[in-house]
Amino acid sequence: MHVTMVKKRLLSGQPCQKCIQAEELLRRRGLWERIDEVVWADESDPSSAGMKLAAEKGVEVAPFFVVKDGGDDVVYTSALKFINERLAGSAQSAAGGALGESELSELRTRFGEKDPAGLIGFALDRYGADAAISFSGAEDVVLIDMAVKAKKPFSCFTLDTGRLHPETYRFIDQVRAHYGIEIIVMAPDQAALEPFVRKKGLFSFYQDGHTECCGIRKVEPLRRALAGFRAWITGQRRDQSPTRSELTTVQLDAANSGKDGPLLKLNPLAGLTLTEVWEYIRENEIPYNPLHDRGFISIGCEPCTRAIRPGEHERAGRWWWEEATQRECGLHVGKKRD
Repeated sequence: MHVTMVKKRLLSGQPCQKCIQAEELLRRRGLWERIDEVVWADESDPSSAGMKLAAEKGVEVAPFFVVKDGGDDVVYTSALKFINERLAGSAQSAAGGALGESELSELRTRFGEKDPAGLIGFALDRYGADAAISFSGAEDVVLIDMAVKAKKPFSCFTLDTGRLHPETYRFIDQVRAHYGIEIIVMAPDQAALEPFVRKKGLFSFYQDGHTECCGIRKVEPLRRALAGFRAWITGQRRDQSPTRSELTTVQLDAANSGKDGPLLKLNPLAGLTLTEVWEYIRENEIPYNPLHDRGFISIGCEPCTRAIRPGEHERAGRWWWEEATQRECGLHVGKKRD
């Protein structure tokens, strides 16, 4: 296999920023030596080797890669796709090294807002069973359905807080049986939970907020779960809450660490609406929690979830006694916890 990388030189004489980022990515992964030849497409010189090659291949972006491997030339305009399809077996970090910001940005561009299945497929290609779907609600079953259809290994876990609705417990087993998958059930640490309940009772959150209870029943078990993976896939959507309005499809987790340190966090449904999620559920006839048919849209623990009223936002039934911008359990936060 012979690989030619075409880089663009701007009128200023400087290489384009994307070309710099692509070279940094290859060097960071120990793959730069796999590039056999570099040619320059000079903006000021239409006769430069790179400009001629771009015209020959019908390419208008840089960098790009031309691969000769016995048959017709194959052209890649995405450095990440080139690495995954041609060099993944040689990548020092292919088993799960942390992605850099240039890779995160390229993934966001490559899969956009409306290709969640493609983004999930990428994660499973790269991480396999070291990529885990965190399962609880309707969005998460959509993710599981897409992952199963990808026919690649993945993991799945759920957080059993001890306070879920009976319907939710049955739903967990329904999904397990429907897809023939293992769902790892994470429970709270009893050494932390028992003294908390003994001191404050079972419903203290109505007086002093849900943060402490969620920290014990959800956040700590999540941290333990994620420590065994390299990537996690969530069902978050941007329009679910004011606290999620800036959500991106691809990010590094700022609050949790994984198997090798930095943890890739994917939110494939970030740009979808609630209507689009339910269209997928109905079209694909996948299981959902029967509480949804009784007016529950966002479902958490039984004491902290109610059905919503006509005209209310979908998360109005979560911690309804608290201010709207505080209605997060702490699973998705923006900074590292001590």
